[in-house]
Amino acid sequence: MANDFFCAPGGKFSRKRTILTGFGFMATSIAWAIYDPYITKILNRLLTESATITAWSAKLNEAFPFLAKFAEAQGEDVNLAGGGITLVPLFIGIIMTFDNIFGVIFQPTFGKLSDNCHSKLGKRRPFIVFGAPVSAFLFGVIPWVALSNSLPLTMLFIILFVFSMSLWRAPVVALMPALTPPAMRSEGNAIINLMGGVGSAIGMFAGTIVGVIYKLLTGVAITADNEQIAFPYVFLTGSIVMVIGMLVILFFVKEPSSKLDVVAAQNRAADAAARAKAEKEAKAAEKAARKAQKLSGAERRSLIFMLAGLFFLFCGTNAITTFFALFAAEVLGKTTAEATIMTTVFAVCSAIAAIPAGWLGKKIGRKKTILIGLAVFMAAFVLYLVTRTDWIVWVVLVLGGFANMFITVNTLPLVLEIGGNDKVGTFTGYYYTATFSAQIASPIVYGVVRMLSGSYMSLFYYSPIMFVLSLLCIFVVKHGEALPDSVIKAAEEKGND
Repeated sequence: MANDFFCAPGGKFSRKRTILTGFGFMATSIAWAIYDPYITKILNRLLTESATITAWSAKLNEAFPFLAKFAEAQGEDVNLAGGGITLVPLFIGIIMTFDNIFGVIFQPTFGKLSDNCHSKLGKRRPFIVFGAPVSAFLFGVIPWVALSNSLPLTMLFIILFVFSMSLWRAPVVALMPALTPPAMRSEGNAIINLMGGVGSAIGMFAGTIVGVIYKLLTGVAITADNEQIAFPYVFLTGSIVMVIGMLVILFFVKEPSSKLDVVAAQNRAADAAARAKAEKEAKAAEKAARKAQKLSGAERRSLIFMLAGLFFLFCGTNAITTFFALFAAEVLGKTTAEATIMTTVFAVCSAIAAIPAGWLGKKIGRKKTILIGLAVFMAAFVLYLVTRTDWIVWVVLVLGGFANMFITVNTLPLVLEIGGNDKVGTFTGYYYTATFSAQIASPIVYGVVRMLSGSYMSLFYYSPIMFVLSLLCIFVVKHGEALPDSVIKAAEEKGND
């Protein structure tokens, strides 16, 4: 019954119904597209104006005067009226890890709760119907609270928002796989991700749209000096889309009722007794097979270095996505809306490169394609460092977008290939452990780097260093390539025999 939702009459795949389900993922995507660039700008202002942070920075400079001298030696403005380093970037980095920390801790919990939920709305929809409006309210309130110049109150609403998002992120992602038959999930996933891209695009252009409307209504242009007045309306845009996504899920997406779940449970219980004996007999064979499937020393070394390479890779990319708006403001003199348009170029180029990246990974190998992506990333960053020309940043974003997809498309398949088909779940877990760890660590590590360097130009030193470390790790990887088609075909024919 559950699978009927994604099937049009005749059992064919229903794009219309899949698009309706994608509104939930679109709602989460717009929130995160706005969150990073705008929250970092809000925090930068509040932390800079905070008497407590200023006092702590002054004490640090008194205790370790060589830190201020080091920053001055970099030829950068140290951002403190009395001279010295500031703790502001470090605290921004710490706060920007909250969403990833909450995601690691709470998303699996609420995902599991949704598996065991039985209600008239189904398993996933109760979490979405409750979580999305709460998240939308908290999201919309953040910039208004920030205008009161209260750092503690703003922090409270940021924490409540990231917690409320973790309540329904896993259920909304699980909604499509839970409803669609396995044979239709690839098509379904493509449409769901497209809807997520639409949400991200709306979030990235929200600042520009608000700026145009604001100028038409007031005659005042939004600039870097007054952009804070537009922030509440940008966040309101995200809140409205979240509520719309929730309403579409509530009224147009159908999950099986609790009665159907009970019937399904009874059927499963009836089958359980019949399966018990077979499962018991299979345990010995399964144990022997598991032992045979253990990784060799060389495979284990490849896995460890691949995961280390992923950690450093995501450290580099996370610093860019988290702090780019502050870099664009400080170094390029751009507003947050202009910075998000620049990151849109990166996202569009990544999307264009997706299919070529997959083809190239199959043609020349996943490892070579990943290394090419890392090399292009580093070359683009070095190009800007050498020229220090503003328009070159656009070239960096274009090249970086293509390079990012060359890497991203091929890393997970490479990790999974090392483990084999029987360990897909386990090795997917390894993959996300490495990437989430990087996204938690990198904002803090780069916060320290920015604190000592005195400028967000250090972003163009930090990320390439992370990419070099990733490159060195991946060079050591010797496993994870896809088997040639001829080998796969021969294995299938042997299995059929």
